[in-house]
Amino acid sequence: MAVLVALLVVLGLAGGRPARAAADGAPEAPKSDCAATPQFITLDGRPVLEVRRAPAAQSVGGYVRRASVRLQELAEDRRFAPSRLVVREEGPYMLIGVEKPDGRFMPEMGVDQPMASCFGLTPEQLAIRYRDNLRAAITAYRGNHSLISWLRGTGLAALVLGIYILWLRGQGILNERIREQIAHRQSFVLQRLSRLGLSGFVEPDQVRDLMQRGRQLIHWSLILLISYLLIPLLLGLFPLTQAIAEGLRGQIRDLLLSFLGGVVQAIPNLLSIAVILAITIVVVRASNSWFQAVDRGRVRIPGFYQEWALPTARLVAILLCMAGLAAAFPYIPGSDSKVFQGAGLFIGALAALGSSAVASNIISGLMLIYTRAFREGDRVEINGVVGVVQDRALLVTRLQTPRNELVSIPNASVIGVSVVNYSFSRREIRQPVAIATTITIGYDVPWRKVHELMLAAAGSVAGLSDEIEPFVLQTSLNDFHISYELTAFVRDPATYRQTLSEVLAALQDAFAAADVEILSPGYHAIRNGNRSTVPKNG
Repeated sequence: MAVLVALLVVLGLAGGRPARAAADGAPEAPKSDCAATPQFITLDGRPVLEVRRAPAAQSVGGYVRRASVRLQELAEDRRFAPSRLVVREEGPYMLIGVEKPDGRFMPEMGVDQPMASCFGLTPEQLAIRYRDNLRAAITAYRGNHSLISWLRGTGLAALVLGIYILWLRGQGILNERIREQIAHRQSFVLQRLSRLGLSGFVEPDQVRDLMQRGRQLIHWSLILLISYLLIPLLLGLFPLTQAIAEGLRGQIRDLLLSFLGGVVQAIPNLLSIAVILAITIVVVRASNSWFQAVDRGRVRIPGFYQEWALPTARLVAILLCMAGLAAAFPYIPGSDSKVFQGAGLFIGALAALGSSAVASNIISGLMLIYTRAFREGDRVEINGVVGVVQDRALLVTRLQTPRNELVSIPNASVIGVSVVNYSFSRREIRQPVAIATTITIGYDVPWRKVHELMLAAAGSVAGLSDEIEPFVLQTSLNDFHISYELTAFVRDPATYRQTLSEVLAALQDAFAAADVEILSPGYHAIRNGNRSTVPKNG
């Protein structure tokens, strides 16, 4: 009988796990006798019985393989009824076998004390558990491999595929509508970054392109995720592929549990990050409110100009955000990993390669702000370019020329050249800015008459201010003519170019009405009694 039992086929655990606590009267087996990694007897690819030790001197691996083959034979034999599996006691073994209709008992498996001790059970308890699991596994196998099961699986698969196709169409329509909404939207939340002096990075077209790429990423990621989840669902509807479906579900379940476990472990760190983020936001808002009060004149700081308020607010906000990021970085999950370290080295290398030009422009931008060279809306001339300041960022200064051209000048270049500000005098010293133009008239025209005509021309121009009277200076007595410079003061610096054109036109009209030519005569004559060019009534 011992030889027969040693050759019995062993079947594994299906359903619940064996009890871990030792039953009454079941001695503990030595740990060295129980397999460290249990193996399972399977049916149709599914684990049925867990085996930690084989009876007699058999190896666990060989025992499990033979048992799986025998279990498959019993499940496919439709003449065999699972209810005929019974438990009998035979010497030191509890036998699990088939009871024939004529009362004969055919043993299929044996459980001894060492096997049961690996589970902390008595041999009878483990044998009964094995028998019940075998009955349930064979019954489920036959139900899954019936014609009705195949028809039901086919119908459900068709239904699932139909729902999936309808979802794909709906997802495509939704994706197209979102694309159109983004394409026609004029403003975005990301444009608020311009308050931090990053307006060059949050242009509407750039934000729109970024959102379109994000939409595509979310759309295709969702399709791939649903499609991957659909595969085990469809495979699980058919008996032959249920084992594959179980493996895929196990992968998804393990991944999900691992993710949820990581989230649970990261909750304390996430709370710390949330607290740091909240404190940073409160401090940044308080700082912005303070500098807005300075900008509006409600708060005055000696030696601190109002125009410095908003740029300083942006700088302080950037510094506070960097401080908050530095404080929160150690709490970011995975911040001490090799990936973060490699990314830090990469960013450091990029910063080292490109920091020289960027830092030069940023420092120059700060110098332009705090030297009060100009502000947005001022009419200036920078390196020969005349225009209105449209943007004064940390990296570049943008001018709009009279021809509506937008010229971007790096701040490092601006700081190295002379800047002519036509709006500064009116804003700071309450005096109009002057324009000057020079004409040359020959010595045959009396200088008093030239002065009179030039002043009369200036008085006829509406764009000139009457706060300061215009005046004429004789700047040079040349060989053949005299240089006269008219200085007048513009009412509005924004009309500087137009006013200068009107002054030149008025000079031409005034001299033409007086029959005086505006020219620079040249003489090549020998003093042989010719008439002198000195005015007679001077």
